[in-house]
Amino acid sequence: MIVTALLIALAGFFAWLISTLAGGGGALIMVPVLSFLVGAQAVAPVVTLGTMIGGPSRIYLFWEEINWSIVKWYLPGAIIGAFFGAYVFATLQAEWLQIVLGLFLVSTLFQYRFGREESAFDVRLWYFFPAGLVVSFLSGIAGGAGPVLNPFYLNYGAVKGEMIGTKSASSFVMHLVKISTYTAFGALTWEFVLFGVALGIAATVASWVGKRALAEMKVKWFRQIVIAMMVISGLLMLWEQRQLLLNLVQQ
Repeated sequence: MIVTALLIALAGFFAWLISTLAGGGGALIMVPVLSFLVGAQAVAPVVTLGTMIGGPSRIYLFWEEINWSIVKWYLPGAIIGAFFGAYVFATLQAEWLQIVLGLFLVSTLFQYRFGREESAFDVRLWYFFPAGLVVSFLSGIAGGAGPVLNPFYLNYGAVKGEMIGTKSASSFVMHLVKISTYTAFGALTWEFVLFGVALGIAATVASWVGKRALAEMKVKWFRQIVIAMMVISGLLMLWEQRQLLLNLVQQ
């Protein structure tokens, strides 16, 4: 179990380092890793706990860049969605939602014309309420769905530190709600807690390392990396549900 925790921490460090430079996606990178190491049922609780533990360091690092207007609109919907998403994960099976989510993320490559477009649609501040509701619901089922929010941030004009800091501040309470719900419905075991803590420590270290590199990155490069990360995250989700996709095609 200790060896497994160390492997999770190592993978988590690189996942969250990439996540810091790409505006999110660390949780989705960990989905296939955790599925392989500890099983699919551990993915959502472990990723959620790891993200929650690693969140305060990002909030601290990017505190001055947090857009609190976005947080105020996002948080109410996120709390509601997180509870119902975690409840569905603990009591039902909803793999098909990951397929829908994966297809949306892959489509962002075309929405942004392969990175040549700075925005694909107009975003108003109130959009973050329904976005928080939907994304946190999906996150409760899949463990992580952060990249789905990236189009809203990019189109609103929040990039680099503003995007990362605001997402971290917005999602911390959401993850707390998810963890409470997983625990209440018996989906969080002590073994999962160990793995989540290992992931959270690695995420904290990776955030400090990644902030230095992010400061030197051009906004154009950041946008391109974010789009690439959304597409990769979508492909990972589709790969995770490849058997279900094959069954749908064969029907």
